Amino acid sequence: MYYVYFLKQANRQIYTGYTSNLRRRITEHAAGKVASTSRRLPVTLIGYEAYVVETDARRRERFLKTTEGKRVFRQQYRDILN
Repeated sequence: MYYVYFLKQANRQIYTGYTSNLRRRITEHAAGKVASTSRRLPVTLIGYEAYVVETDARRRERFLKTTEGKRVFRQQYRDILN
């Protein structure tokens, strides 16, 4: 399986990432081993999406990092973000 995951950082921003091993990747984020989130600890996993095909997961991650994708994400997760 391939995963697109969402982390809420200490500064309340959302980090979107992609991985094939969700548990390992979340552990790396929590331990501060990922440069993009290490200065914004602690991080909290707020959701993830699972895909069978790797290209689908990568495409979804790229979309969610666009302006339109961020808007869609905020609509889908508005209760968690408040």
